[in-house]
Amino acid sequence: MAVIEAQALDMSAILMQAYDLGDLIKDSAETADYLYWKQKKEEDPKVQELLKQFQKKKELFDECQRFGHFHPDYHSALEQAQSIQSQLDNLEAVSRFKEAEQRLDDLLFTVSELIARSVSETIKVPSNDPLAAGGSCSSGSCSTGGSCSGSCG
Repeated sequence: MAVIEAQALDMSAILMQAYDLGDLIKDSAETADYLYWKQKKEEDPKVQELLKQFQKKKELFDECQRFGHFHPDYHSALEQAQSIQSQLDNLEAVSRFKEAEQRLDDLLFTVSELIARSVSETIKVPSNDPLAAGGSCSSGSCSTGGSCSGSCG
């Protein structure tokens, strides 16, 4: 029974430290900046109007996409959706939100990577970066039988 009790104590200590780490991340400048720009984006009437327009154009494009490039309105629908997306991206609230979101994602990835590497160099670390998932050493592809460029070490 002593071994089980010791394991339970270890697990509870780990969980408490994880909660403390979560609190530190929630209280970070990256999280505060992310939440600030998220609110600004949600309150901006221009953003909301463009989002409604984008949703309509996206639905039109999705309908055209079912038939692929051969649909007569495919390219037009794609251009219209891209145009509205570009207008959205040029708004300060949206661009700042995306920057803050990326900084927060980078923080979370860094913390995840530090935790994983403290356990083992071969543990996969999830990332939102499509380039990192495609065969970089941090994705763990060499150790898991995935494709490997041989540049990991």
